[in-house]
This record gives sequence, structure tokens and C-alpha cells, in this order.
Amino acid sequence: MSPIEFGQDSAAEAQIRSIVAAQVTAWDAGDAKAFAKDLAPDASFTNRFGTVMYGPALFIERHREIFATFYKGTTRHDSIRRIRFVTPDVAIVDIDSQVRGVKAMPAGIATPPDGINRTQLMEVFVRRGDRWWIEAYHNVPRVEVR
Repeated sequence: MSPIEFGQDSAAEAQIRSIVAAQVTAWDAGDAKAFAKDLAPDASFTNRFGTVMYGPALFIERHREIFATFYKGTTRHDSIRRIRFVTPDVAIVDIDSQVRGVKAMPAGIATPPDGINRTQLMEVFVRRGDRWWIEAYHNVPRVEVR
């Protein structure tokens, strides 16, 4: 079935785009709590280093750490590649993400020479009532295929 058959609507898409934009604003402010505002209570989080965590408390804790260390003062630039509604209340969102201004990375991880950490982020959104929640946040390094 195509997304249209599930009743994808512009209002739902706008709400999801707004959440992604708010995440960028929170990142740029270094505000871990605001960055996690739309994370569901049992959400899974896989970061670019392969660490898997569950729930907003660990997500917030990890982002407070990175905002205070190697991602301090960075800015984020997200471009939504695709929003796919698999049901009227579930959307998979593919995001090309860049963290700019990276000066150093943790030991064993190369610092990007241009200061831009490029990743491919997938967020799974679920609507409950009139609110969309992020149930899964999976971020991996982006590899350009030639």
C-alpha cells in the first residue's frame, strides 16, 4: 500500500517536521532536556557509536555529557530525506544530519577534517491521541556510496 492509502495527511507531516526542527533548536542551545522532549517513555536510542539505551533519562544524561564535552558549541543541521507513514499512526523518518563545528572526538574516533560529523538518523514516530512520540532513535555514521 502507498502512504496515501493509509491516509497520510499534511497536518501529521507538519507535526513531525516541527518536532525535528525543535530537536535542532534544542541541540544548538545545548539543552538535553528539550532535545528529549518528544521521546516516548520506553523509547530506544542507538547513538552513532553503537551504544543502545532505553528511555528519556539515559538519553538526557548522554546528551548532557556530549553537550559539555566533544559536541560543546556545535550546531546541528537536519534535512528530512523521507517521511513514510506505515500506518496512520506510525511514521518512519529518515534524516540526513550534520553536526558542525566538531573540534575533537572521543579517543579512537576520527575527528572529521572539515569539522562536520555526518550521520544518517532514523526516527520512528507513533501517534497517541493528538501527539506524536519518538519511539526509536537510531543514528549511524553516513557513508557515501559511489
